[in-house]
Amino acid sequence: MVLNTHSFRALRVRSNTLSSTWLALRQSSSTHSKTNRRRVVITGLGVVSPVGCSVETAWRTILSGQSKIGRLVGETFDKLPCRVAATIDKNDVDLDKCFPKSELKTMARSTAFALIAAKEALTVAGWKPPVEDEVACQRTGVAIGMGMVDLMDICETNDALNKGYNRVSPFFIPRILPNMPAGQLSIRYGFRGPNHAVSTACATGAHSIGDAFRFIQHDDADVMVCGGAEACISPLGIAGFCRLRALSTSFNDEPTASSRPFDEHRDGFVMGEGSAILVLEELEHAKSRGVPIYGEILGYGLSGDASHLTAPREDGTGAILAMTRALTDANVTVADIGYVNAHATSTPIGDAIEARSIRTLFGEHTKTIAVSSTKGAHGHLLGAAGNIEALFTLLACKHGVFPPTVNLNSITQDMAGLRYVANKSEPWESERRRVALKNSFGFGGTNACLCIGEYKE
Repeated sequence: MVLNTHSFRALRVRSNTLSSTWLALRQSSSTHSKTNRRRVVITGLGVVSPVGCSVETAWRTILSGQSKIGRLVGETFDKLPCRVAATIDKNDVDLDKCFPKSELKTMARSTAFALIAAKEALTVAGWKPPVEDEVACQRTGVAIGMGMVDLMDICETNDALNKGYNRVSPFFIPRILPNMPAGQLSIRYGFRGPNHAVSTACATGAHSIGDAFRFIQHDDADVMVCGGAEACISPLGIAGFCRLRALSTSFNDEPTASSRPFDEHRDGFVMGEGSAILVLEELEHAKSRGVPIYGEILGYGLSGDASHLTAPREDGTGAILAMTRALTDANVTVADIGYVNAHATSTPIGDAIEARSIRTLFGEHTKTIAVSSTKGAHGHLLGAAGNIEALFTLLACKHGVFPPTVNLNSITQDMAGLRYVANKSEPWESERRRVALKNSFGFGGTNACLCIGEYKE
């Protein structure tokens, strides 16, 4: 996520120094070796999102090139500069029908989304060990994060307090704690492995998957249920991001055109909500159960910009470091990558810096990769962005198809040089193993990159 400003003076290029630096990093990644590492595969997927509330539906919508962003209705929203968002239709998911009232009052909307997505993922993985199976439960962990709490929950509870102390719900604090999606899931299924929650703004979902990957690699668990959840669309949330000049405001009368990553007329991101959950599993553990394997997490890279509260470094080094470290961790080179699923949120500066960082890192291999951002279809899910987009990246590797960037109609000269997948999906034709990078960046300069690959013996 990045600050929306139309000033491009920050996009100065330090080309000579950067080129030599990243060339050395690319070369070093080719000689990096990994030994005795536990391989980590994906055996379960689940999603609750604006583009669909099952993996099959969401993937079909993404490949169709449709935008599911709509207009925010209500007098309070009508007073705000941004009046669009990507919300989950109650006809698709009615929380009142999914949970007893006694359970709903204990959890935030985002937690409910995570539990629904996790149920699908665990069903697909066929992994629901009984609580009496001590070994299985102790070797299964949870890593689910949240970017922001529901600000309206806080406002409404403050109003209740003004009416009297006894009006404050005893579940108020548990509802707003960012680790409660992980906590609720662990309690529900009896998972007693690592219980982990990440809150790194819009890198949350990717960090959650990456951390879960390492828990399995380091033998802290055999199975990890991981991802992110977000549900913070409210007048106060919209107002706050508008004050940062981060949101799109030019397409209130044409909501489906409002999120347009990399496009010349992009003017800010569009808030979304939902959750995506992946079940990661140590390879031999998965093979012993005979379950289908959807793909493999190959590497994980992290970095910090150390630069600005909301904007990425103007030279793109934060993104380049994260991508380079993911490549090194995966023991692959830029020549092995066929696709980059970009963080690209539809902000003027952020998308341009990410495009430049990809060009800088990949160098002469830039022409061989495809780049897209699915946020044009589902908006920016903040803390659930990296995980839902990792899910789509995984499916791209598995099925051999590049998901499109919706609303990408024209680019400016500073965005040239990349093969953007615009508006229509494209086949991923390759005689080699399909391997991709998934970027996620957050406020505070936090960056994550996942290297995801097609599963091969």
